[in-house]
Amino acid sequence: MNTIDTGVRKDIIKPEVVPYFSSEQDTTTSPAIQDWGQGRRYFVEVYGCQMNVNDTEILMSVLDNSGYQRCTNIESADVIFLMTCAIRDKAEQKIWDRLVYLRSLKTKKQLKRAPMVGVLGCMAERLKSKLLETDKLVDVVCGPDAYRSLPRLLSLRETSVQGVANVMLSADETLQGIKEVVTLLGQNVNSYRDISQSDQFETLGIGSELSEGFKTIYKRKEGGRRFAELLDRVADIDPEMRIRFTSPHPKDFPDELIHIIRDRHNVCRSIHMPAQSGSSTTLQRMRRGYTREAYLALVDRIRDLVPDISISSDFITGFCGETDAEHRDTVTLMEKVGYDMAFMFAYSMREKTHAHRKYKDDVPNEVKIARLQEIIDTFHRIAKEKNQMLVGTRGLVLIEGLSRKGDCHSGRDDQNRKVFVDVVNNNDFGSGNVEKGKYVEVVYTSATSSSLRGTAIKSTTMVEYYSKSPQINVLQPSGLSNNLNEQLTR
Repeated sequence: MNTIDTGVRKDIIKPEVVPYFSSEQDTTTSPAIQDWGQGRRYFVEVYGCQMNVNDTEILMSVLDNSGYQRCTNIESADVIFLMTCAIRDKAEQKIWDRLVYLRSLKTKKQLKRAPMVGVLGCMAERLKSKLLETDKLVDVVCGPDAYRSLPRLLSLRETSVQGVANVMLSADETLQGIKEVVTLLGQNVNSYRDISQSDQFETLGIGSELSEGFKTIYKRKEGGRRFAELLDRVADIDPEMRIRFTSPHPKDFPDELIHIIRDRHNVCRSIHMPAQSGSSTTLQRMRRGYTREAYLALVDRIRDLVPDISISSDFITGFCGETDAEHRDTVTLMEKVGYDMAFMFAYSMREKTHAHRKYKDDVPNEVKIARLQEIIDTFHRIAKEKNQMLVGTRGLVLIEGLSRKGDCHSGRDDQNRKVFVDVVNNNDFGSGNVEKGKYVEVVYTSATSSSLRGTAIKSTTMVEYYSKSPQINVLQPSGLSNNLNEQLTR
C-alpha cells in the first residue's frame, strides 16, 4: 500500500465513544474501547485516488487507537479492508473480482480463523446492500464519514450471522486532527470547468485560455467557471489554511491562474508541471500537445511572475523509439529548469493506449535503466545545489510532528520542501517543543537534494509572516484577489 504524509494527527483521531462500551467496564463481560482489537491484525488495500490514501491514514489511526495492529502480509490478517474507488466501471469490477478471491481465503483449511472482509469508501456508500447480500462476500461496509464506528462494527460482526454496515453521511464529522492544506485533486485538475448555475457567485469567465504554445487533442469547450476562479474562492475561506492542487497539465496555466498563486499568500508556492520528456519529437509521439520550447517559455513566465516558486515534474525514459539525442534533450531540460522535485520512471507499455496501437516498445530494458539513472543523478545534483543556496535564508514551516529519528521536528515549507526543524528552548518555545499544526519561521542551516534543515526563530501565523513580504498581497477572507478585482472593474 502506498501512503502519503497527510498531516493527520494520529494521536487524536479516536474511535467513536459508545455509551454501552466504557473503558472502565469489566472486560470479561464487555470489552473496553481501547481493547476492541485485542492485538488482532488488519491489512489494507487502497484503490483509486489520492483522497483514498488520506482516508487510509484516518482508518489506521482509528484502528491503532482501538487495539488493532497493522500487518503487511494479507494471509496473516484477521481483518482485510478494501479502500475503494468506483469512478469507473473497470475499477468497480476489479474490486468485485478481488472480493471473490478474498472469499477463497475464508475456505482455506490451514487458516485457524477466517479473516473478516470490509469494504470502505465510495463503493461502500453506493452499493451497501449489494455488497452485504451478494454471496456474502463482505462482513463490514463502512462509508467515509463513519470510520470512527469501525471498531464497533467489527465487534458487532463477531456476534452476528450477517454483515453490518454504516454508510451514514455526517453533518459534523470534521476530523479535527487534520491540519495543513486543502488539496484540490484531479486528473488535469487545472482543466476544471463548472457550468452549473449559482445564486451566490457570478461566473467571471476568466482563466479559460490555454498556455501559450500549447494545444489539446480534445475539442475546447467555452464558458463556465475555470480553475483560477475556483482556486481563488477556496483560498478565500481561511487565510491560515494552505491550499495546494495536483495533478495539473501544463496546457492549462493561463496568466490568471499564475496571478492567483502570486497574489494569494495561502496558495502554496509550488507547482507540479509534468514534462514527461524534454524532446519535442518524443512529446509529439506522446501526444502531449506542446514542444520543448513552449514548456520552457511557460516555466520562464511562471518564474517571472512568482520568483520563489518551486517546480516539480514527472519524467519517463525509454519511451517508444527514444533515441540518444532525445534522451539528451530530457537531461538538458532538467538542467535548464532546475526542478525541486521529480518523479522519474522507465517506460513500460500499457494496453489500450495510443502508444500500444501505434508504436513498439523497442528501447532495450538495460538502456532504459541506464537513462533513468542518468536523469535521477541529474536531478539530485541540481536539487542539492539549489537547496544549498537557501542556507541562511528564512522560510515558513508548518510543523507536522517529530522526525522519524525523534531528534527534531519536521514539516514542510510553502514550496512543499521537507524541512527538519531544530527548536531552541527559549521564551517563544518554552520547553523546546512545538505543537503539531503550528507555523514557525525558520532560518535554513543545511541542505540535501531532498530536504532542508533549519532552526526555529519564532512561532508565527501565515498572515503575520507574509505581511512582511511586500510582493505578496495578504488578504483576509473577504473577496477576490487583486487580479480578479481588476477583471470585475474593467
